[in-house]
Amino acid sequence: MIAERPRTALYDARHGGPYDRGSADSYYSRGYQPHYFEGATSITPRVEMADMTAAEITAYTAGFNDNESFGDKKDWG
Repeated sequence: MIAERPRTALYDARHGGPYDRGSADSYYSRGYQPHYFEGATSITPRVEMADMTAAEITAYTAGFNDNESFGDKKDWG
């Protein structure tokens, strides 16, 4: 049986959003550090955890945990 990617229906998966950033941090093995970007990644203001809502932190955590569960990691080799 082939593993399926987790479903993101409960969260906005836009590039730069909390779910996307959590997933990316897990993928690149950067560790858990909730944040997101207001718009496009790295060229719009970054929102840090202290300024995130509970729902945004939950979305980041879900993205991080979903990717951890799936086991998709960047191969640096």
